[in-house]
Amino acid sequence: MATLKDYLNEKDRFAASNGCKIIEIKVGYAKAVMKVTNKHINGGNVCQGGAYFTLADIAIAAAINSHGTLTFGIQNNISFLKSAIEGDILTAEAQEVVDHHRIPYVEARITNQNSELICIVTGIGYRKGKSMPVDGLM
Repeated sequence: MATLKDYLNEKDRFAASNGCKIIEIKVGYAKAVMKVTNKHINGGNVCQGGAYFTLADIAIAAAINSHGTLTFGIQNNISFLKSAIEGDILTAEAQEVVDHHRIPYVEARITNQNSELICIVTGIGYRKGKSMPVDGLM
């Protein structure tokens, strides 16, 4: 059986096809990275907001599923603080703020390679009461 890290990196094909990769998971915490490439650039010549959201979303998914219970996102909010450009390496760190048995709340902060805060994404999940098909986190 795969670990949660392997499971999400392989099964979340959208995140993977956009260059997002989970590199660390602990209970209630996850870190994911993505290099901004030409395919992430919008008409204003900066990283498109959906790319930030995808990176944060995979980190949030890892953090809220780290308890071993299948959990889906039901609401998110994103605040854009600074633009990233092609070549930037973005890191999303998701930390559970509230570990509710049904409705966890998570905050993900995305920074660039210079530790500049790019955006903040908050998320609320819903725990389905079903076990994840994984064997451990890492």
